[in-house]
Amino acid sequence: MRITFRLLALPLAIGLGCAAAPAWSAGGGGGGGGGDPAEAAASTDPDYQAGLAAAKAKDWRQVVARMGAATQRNPKSADAWNELGHAYRQLGDMDNSFKNYARALEIDPRHKGAHEYLGEAYLQVGKLDMAEKELQALDKICFISCEEYRDLKEQIVRYKREHPKTASLI
Repeated sequence: MRITFRLLALPLAIGLGCAAAPAWSAGGGGGGGGGDPAEAAASTDPDYQAGLAAAKAKDWRQVVARMGAATQRNPKSADAWNELGHAYRQLGDMDNSFKNYARALEIDPRHKGAHEYLGEAYLQVGKLDMAEKELQALDKICFISCEEYRDLKEQIVRYKREHPKTASLI
């Protein structure tokens, strides 16, 4: 009986450890990496919170205004820079989008959300090879498959289906 219990408990313990693993990795799409004081400060910033609400409402100009203010007060918030890059991308301002994603990744090179959104931005401008590099980065960052990896992979598959000549050249 004890052997059976131990055999059942081991996979459960391993499974629970794996389920918790994504929370151990640094960075994230909008939630940050855990114990980073800059992200904790950003999460309580009223402009950051208003920017997140504006993003939910797809009010991209408001996101730019609010996240711009949040990054001025807390320039080490990779989450805020990532959201700012996302808003600029939605507005079609790719130069500012790329600059803000780069800033987020300079602060936190393992920021999953920034890698995902940067990959999507590369697809938006037709740079499949660069998007695939962001997917490879996510593959290394995510202990097991994470939402950001799956989402970018789905976007790449869709891009290849919609642009077969471009995909076959690369």
